[in-house]
Amino acid sequence: MHRTMRPPVSNGRVAGAGVTPHALARLECPMRTVHALRYVTPLREGGSLPAVVETDDDGMVVLKFRGAGQGPKALIAELIAGEIARTLGLPIPEIVFVELDREFARTEPDPEIQDLIRASEGLNLGSDYLPGAINYDPAAMQPDAELASKIVWFDAFTSNVDRTARNPNLMVWHRKLYLIDHGAAMYFHHDWASAGEACSKPFVLIRDHVLLPFATQIAEVDAGMAVMLPDAEIERIVGLVPDGWLVDEPAFDSPAAYRQAYIDYLQHRLRVRAAFVQEAVRAHTAHV
Repeated sequence: MHRTMRPPVSNGRVAGAGVTPHALARLECPMRTVHALRYVTPLREGGSLPAVVETDDDGMVVLKFRGAGQGPKALIAELIAGEIARTLGLPIPEIVFVELDREFARTEPDPEIQDLIRASEGLNLGSDYLPGAINYDPAAMQPDAELASKIVWFDAFTSNVDRTARNPNLMVWHRKLYLIDHGAAMYFHHDWASAGEACSKPFVLIRDHVLLPFATQIAEVDAGMAVMLPDAEIERIVGLVPDGWLVDEPAFDSPAAYRQAYIDYLQHRLRVRAAFVQEAVRAHTAHV
């Protein structure tokens, strides 16, 4: 059985288990934690070998493994960008933490998958599986101009390089668009030494955005989008990232310092957002 609307508490466990107590104290919309029960099928379209798994809340999720080649940073980007999208009211499947037991690997015949599961023991990330959803085709569906503009704004803010015609990372489910796969967003965190400089730069790759031709209201939606992301909301969102993912980064000596760097970057990027907004408007004008 598949469900898309789920309660905030699953099987008696507190939603958001695995998140630091400080973060839990600030949660207004807690993220749930589920346990993986059965590996259903791999989704080999992605480089990180995501998979559809059955969970202990009678649902299925698309699981992103912490032990995949892209490492925890892909999950951090997925979580932060995805929760920003949800906060902005954009259509996105529910994001959940997924506990993965090492014993889960025993039933898998594929050695590569076995190794991936063992390397991902503990807390991972999943998004609600949308059965029957199809890949977005701009030739078959023209989105509302306001929605397209909001998605372009969001992707410019989060520096998401992965919403192109070749790989739109948009699904159509029950005739509605859904945003998926944000592991390639926020690429600044792969080079913290230059992140401060990158923060105030326009996102020139927005020119390749699959929805850019329909985004005629980027300047008009700007103020409304920004007001939904006050400093406290950015802190709440980044506070969701588990300490266990904020490791192995030489630029920081603690998870707290690592987390604060994301907060500082995102808050400042909003304050200087004219750079990425104007670039998106310019790119749309050039496109049409």
